[in-house]
Amino acid sequence: MARSSPHTPTPERAKHWAKRHRTTIAASTSTLLATAVSHPIDTVKMQMQIGAGNPFVRSVREMYKTGGVRIFYKGLLAPMASYTIVRTANFKVYQKAKYSFSSAIGKATGKEEPLVTVNRPGSIPTPATVLCFGAAGALAGCVTTFIACPFELMKNTAQVTHEMAKKDPSRAFNTVGQNYEGKGTILIAKEIISQHGVLGLWKGLRLHMVRDTIGTSVYFMTYESIKQLIVKYQGSSSPTSPTAVAFAGGACGIISWLTTYNIDYVKNNYQRNCLETAKGEKVTMPKINYLDRTQLRGLSVTLFRSCLTNAVLFSSFEYMKKKINNLDDPIID
Repeated sequence: MARSSPHTPTPERAKHWAKRHRTTIAASTSTLLATAVSHPIDTVKMQMQIGAGNPFVRSVREMYKTGGVRIFYKGLLAPMASYTIVRTANFKVYQKAKYSFSSAIGKATGKEEPLVTVNRPGSIPTPATVLCFGAAGALAGCVTTFIACPFELMKNTAQVTHEMAKKDPSRAFNTVGQNYEGKGTILIAKEIISQHGVLGLWKGLRLHMVRDTIGTSVYFMTYESIKQLIVKYQGSSSPTSPTAVAFAGGACGIISWLTTYNIDYVKNNYQRNCLETAKGEKVTMPKINYLDRTQLRGLSVTLFRSCLTNAVLFSSFEYMKKKINNLDDPIID
């Protein structure tokens, strides 16, 4: 009987491959699920930020009149692609970084490594564990900004083109309103490149990097710490109990957005202004003002969306990773 090639797919090799890439598999599939659930809410949030500042219900009503149900899913292709790529990269960078920071903190302090503390039953967050998770999250957020920025720019543009065209149809040069209206994600990308060059896809990169570095640091720091506390007070032997994971996921989404929402508002409006301006013309960077209530438009919608998204995301992520970990691995490297 002929021996099978080492590259021939078999159930054993599939299990082995899944266990080696469990973070990638769990992160990508859970991201697709969470994105499909949250995208319509995100579209309404963008309408509230960029548009006339109407409340949630009125925004939904106006959008439905303009484009029916389909309008809530405009720009879905970009986040489906980008969030899957970005979150998968984000989780992988974070997973590797937290072990590196844990080792470095342990050596620097001469004490127990933060990850050893976290995995000990009954432990609670310490300054070292919070620092470890926060630093790893900041690095992950900063690194993945370069991938996320173009996709988010395309998504945001697709979500608000109808509002911009309606807002000022008389402008002689209204890139968003006239050149992008009715176009999908790919055509919007081509239009941005034709108007502003390839680097136009990275407009607002600095603000995006500030938002994601801070936000992702707070995001993972909050998730890991709240999960650890809930597991302790539950008396659970599992560090990924479903209740702890869902609650911590929802909480980290809320808290990270509370710390970065004004930055997100300014970023979105700055990117819109850039796209409405001819190449070479200077665009003034809006100021981040935490006392300006207009910069909080859509905040309640964002908090609801983020809570729902991240509860779904982390619940499905931890569930899938646990299932893959429980597979038998008949192949040893």
